[in-house]
Amino acid sequence: MHMSENNNVVVVGLGYIGLPTAVVLANHGSRVVGVDINQANVERINRGEIPFVEPGLEEQLAHVVAEGTLSATTETPHGEAYIVAVPTPFKDNYEGDLSYIRAASANIAPQLHGDELIILESTSPPQTTRKMAEHILELRPDLSLDGADGKPAIHVAHCPERVLPGKVMEELITNDRIIGGMTREATRRAKALYATFCVGELLETDDVTAEMAKLTENSFRDVNIAFANELSLIADKLGIDVWELIELANHHPRVNILQPGPGVGGHCIAVDPWFIVSSAPEESRLIRTAREVNDAKPEWVISKVKEAAEGIAAPVVAALGLAFKPDIDDLRESPALEITKRLAEEFPHGTILAVEPHVAKLPPALEGRKNVRFAEPQDAIKHADVVVLLVDHQQFRLLPKGILDGKQIVDTKGLWRPGKSSALTVNTTSIPIVAAAR
Repeated sequence: MHMSENNNVVVVGLGYIGLPTAVVLANHGSRVVGVDINQANVERINRGEIPFVEPGLEEQLAHVVAEGTLSATTETPHGEAYIVAVPTPFKDNYEGDLSYIRAASANIAPQLHGDELIILESTSPPQTTRKMAEHILELRPDLSLDGADGKPAIHVAHCPERVLPGKVMEELITNDRIIGGMTREATRRAKALYATFCVGELLETDDVTAEMAKLTENSFRDVNIAFANELSLIADKLGIDVWELIELANHHPRVNILQPGPGVGGHCIAVDPWFIVSSAPEESRLIRTAREVNDAKPEWVISKVKEAAEGIAAPVVAALGLAFKPDIDDLRESPALEITKRLAEEFPHGTILAVEPHVAKLPPALEGRKNVRFAEPQDAIKHADVVVLLVDHQQFRLLPKGILDGKQIVDTKGLWRPGKSSALTVNTTSIPIVAAAR
């Protein structure tokens, strides 16, 4: 591919994937315009400031903004290539909500002249890329996918993101990428674009297989987490330390059980399996069951907190962590956030001290609740009757020894088990751990 085919790239959606992708492209020879509907975020990005936490992103963003190779706007311009990285949540019936993709394609369609590359990166139900292409062609019947009838062609592909929050800037470059074009030419052009910055292997396939591959990766993780979470329920009933159980079982050379927790969150693992279930409901029985096991875990954790607070008329509960995983500020589909919200409902006469070191204030889901306060970790623990560890942030590993003395503990991550590499340990035995710290 000649540079002229991809030199001007428009990235639609400047969230956790779109903004890092735009920055990496701008750092590797493309002139990039980022598009987002949030005017405040656009202004912040144009100042070289990031709207969320991602290690290494702000320094690179400031560089490309200063160099003039990246700018942000709320209006979709013409580009030689488009990357669509907008949200794809699911509806109440677990079908994918494709409204953001339709809105993006409606804004792209008027800008097209023909010969543009349009890549959908958003994790999507099978055949979403084709629906996006059909929508564009409905709006622009003068274009085609293959140049038929003399109509100028557009080139459409699905190239799913597969990066880990907290390591996005590294993994965008080093991870293998799946390149799924609707035509051979779309695959060729998309592969050439990613080759400008990606040193991982670029794996060619068709668009539907590419969509399904991303869903399969996250469903595999979800099923294995569900096994660990179900083990935690069984171990609790039998009075067994589930982490010791898993550690022993994992000494088998062909066993690698994951770690249990309060549930599953994030924009991928908690969502993607439902896209498979909605696409093939009769065939995806195991995937559905895994989702149900993981979705039920927060309610079980809440029951353990109620057990720990039994007999206290107006308990003070410190909920440590609101993000969906350690050491980031991402709250999407977070079981910790859901548990904290539910605790506020379960203890209307109590006080919930919400602790999240990576955000500056209470998230919207907790704002306006009279019995919820935002708190610093040590202050929350000091005033709490019950301490609930929901996320194993590094800050919670380094609490001063003795700070948990006399507290009821619900440890959903096994962070404070005896022998765990932490500044303090608590004499506890079950999952979630319910015990009085000594």
